[in-house]
Amino acid sequence: MQLLAGARIDGIALWINPCHSRAVTSRDGDGWVQCRCGNKHWGLNGAAGLLLLRDRTILLQHRAPWVHNGDTWGVPGGARDSHESVIEAALREAVEEIGIEPHLVTPLQTFTDDHGDWRYDTVIAQADPALVAHEQNDESLQIEWIDIDAITAKNLHPSFAKSWPELETLLRKILM
Repeated sequence: MQLLAGARIDGIALWINPCHSRAVTSRDGDGWVQCRCGNKHWGLNGAAGLLLLRDRTILLQHRAPWVHNGDTWGVPGGARDSHESVIEAALREAVEEIGIEPHLVTPLQTFTDDHGDWRYDTVIAQADPALVAHEQNDESLQIEWIDIDAITAKNLHPSFAKSWPELETLLRKILM
């Protein structure tokens, strides 16, 4: 019997690692890490997010007030599980939070905010024109395509705001 990502046996979500052909329990990355930078970060194995690019716009998620750093704008993302690649984690989180179809996403580049003992990887990806995103769960208040020049007008998630200048430079190179 072949199981796919998200398959369940007796209520336990399983994942098939195609390189190892074995199932491993999913969601082992959830938890807080006290980082050497002095902040607490979500994701025992680090975290990953998906920055979707379409023309000169990127898709941002307005985070619900109840989540960590709530009522701010950023990319969908979250804890990376031990068996996931950065791209797998970013896509899974985007499916969970904004309901996208992964086959309509083409990863282009990864930006890493590396703290030494914790890291956040932002997967920059091209969104197919047919891609539709929406608030998939209660972690999102709103989803919006925003012009690159208007990003800083939003109340950005603190970590996203810190990374935005470097991300913006990468995006402008991609758009050339």
